[in-house]
Amino acid sequence: MVSNTRSLSANRDVFLGVVFALLAAVGFSAKAILVKLAYLNNVDAITLLALRMVFSVPFFIGVAIWARQHHAVPLNAHDRLLVLGLGLIGYYCSSFLDFLGLEYISAGLERLILFLYPTMTVILAAILYKRPIGRKVIAAMALSYAGIALVFMHDIGTKEGNIMLGASLVFASTLSYSIYLVGAGHAITRIGTMRFTAYAMVVASAASLLQFAVMRPFSALELPVRVYELSIAMAIFSTVLPVFLLSFAIRRIGSGSASLIGSVGPVSTIYMAYVFLNERISLLQIAGSMLVLAGVLLISLTSKKQ
Repeated sequence: MVSNTRSLSANRDVFLGVVFALLAAVGFSAKAILVKLAYLNNVDAITLLALRMVFSVPFFIGVAIWARQHHAVPLNAHDRLLVLGLGLIGYYCSSFLDFLGLEYISAGLERLILFLYPTMTVILAAILYKRPIGRKVIAAMALSYAGIALVFMHDIGTKEGNIMLGASLVFASTLSYSIYLVGAGHAITRIGTMRFTAYAMVVASAASLLQFAVMRPFSALELPVRVYELSIAMAIFSTVLPVFLLSFAIRRIGSGSASLIGSVGPVSTIYMAYVFLNERISLLQIAGSMLVLAGVLLISLTSKKQ
């Protein structure tokens, strides 16, 4: 009887973990859709990023206060510098470059480029820690970048905006986030995942709001109600909830399984872009997406075995 109860509890945890991971992936993917919808009202990236952060930062401040009360070990000077530097690189710079890039490229291409971060972390780790890159990983990276090339050709065919500039900005965003991931390992181990994430998001939010205050007049906030509604949705459903849902998923099914489930993100973005933005789906885009997903999944599985 006890074993049956434990088995049911374990199955429930796995089911909830899978559901949370799926919801997190879709939530993160919806950000590009919400940004593109907001751009229809002629709001710029600096203002939109500030609105996203101002609506999400109260949640992270609350988590930061809670985490501080439940962690006996205070942050030392080295930890504070890590939080400051990685918060600026991983969340502020990455988000700002991503928002800028979305002014020029489709939501589907943006999500696929962002999804290349495992390949970049492998390269960065190889450079910084002298780790060799195996043939299987090299082949997987070749698959991923070939897929990006196909989707890039699809976007060029649509003739929408400066695609090269947009793709470069999003690629720089992905590189920024990869640097954060490589550097955050030590900090997360010492500080704790929720605590570190909350502190880093508060830093990124402060930087975004300071940037707006310096570069834009307050009259820039005179925007249609629709932009504020989209910003609130972005803060709640594509920032705060996915962060916590992913943490809950990792706790139940592990980081490896959660990251593999997260591979539905690019596919969901392409589908949502078709539904909400009228971005057409071509065979070239589908083929490129499959190559990217195959490459990233192969890298993830190889890294998990190692």
